[in-house]
Amino acid sequence: MRHFTSVHDVQDLNQLLKEAFELKKDPFKYEHLGKHKTICLLFFNSSLRTRLSSQKAAKNLGMEPIVFNINDEGWKIETEFGVVMDGDKTEHIKEAAGVIGRYADIIGVRAFPGLKDRTYDYSEPIIKQFIQYSGAPVVSLESATRHPLQSFADVITIEEFKKKERPKVVLSWAPHPKALPQSVPNSFAEWVIAAGYEVVITHPKGYELDPSFTKGATIEYDQNKAFEGADFIYGKNWSSYADYGKILNTDRSWTISAEKMKLTNDAKFMHCLPVRRNMIVTDEVIDSPNSIVLDEAENRTYSAQTVFKKILENLK
Repeated sequence: MRHFTSVHDVQDLNQLLKEAFELKKDPFKYEHLGKHKTICLLFFNSSLRTRLSSQKAAKNLGMEPIVFNINDEGWKIETEFGVVMDGDKTEHIKEAAGVIGRYADIIGVRAFPGLKDRTYDYSEPIIKQFIQYSGAPVVSLESATRHPLQSFADVITIEEFKKKERPKVVLSWAPHPKALPQSVPNSFAEWVIAAGYEVVITHPKGYELDPSFTKGATIEYDQNKAFEGADFIYGKNWSSYADYGKILNTDRSWTISAEKMKLTNDAKFMHCLPVRRNMIVTDEVIDSPNSIVLDEAENRTYSAQTVFKKILENLK
């Protein structure tokens, strides 16, 4: 593995899962791999779990992490070419990426979409230019279209808690006061489909995701029907893909409640966090014994550590 931006960078998902569970049992087994190696974790946007889990994962492998919040601590970055830089952008991404590549053995990049121009966001200008110009392996810490370390952790968690070989996994849209990206649902859909689960995606009409991410899943507009017999419920909001970045629906009946969970096969509740209580999910559900959101968060360390390990092995 050279770069990690999606499930498509994984040669063998089952093998990657085995390595993740091995690291969870013995987190320091491969700390020699990162000796005298540096990982630079770049954040264009806010983070809690991604930042902390990535730092911990790097340290478990013996690496020295450097964390840099670009917008708060660095120069504003220009990503377009051919522009006269006479505005508020001080540094071009080509030089910034090239410099950081001279300082780091691995680069992690977190950059959200603007949700104004779908073509621009889905072209992934930031992470792709870091791959192009840094000369170093690049790991997505969440991009405009995907959050692969989160989704890998989600699959690790499902594997830990599933009671049958092919569980029914439901990704459910839920209301939110702000327009959110499609990155988490896009990525989650890709990974659970790749894992071979029975996948159902439920949302109001108008919230269809880019079909390239959902091929192999069943789309169901009736949330109650989707929940029937489910083994895992993954709650998440996202803004419209077709009417890009727009909030088309605020129907609170889509909030995941205890009554809805009764339709399931005693399903586990999942969410990437942070979560808006009593918007996405009720207190009763997220505080119940069937809530595994903290297990997901814990597994963020091992998804990151497994990916960093694969890249370090390729550097040898």
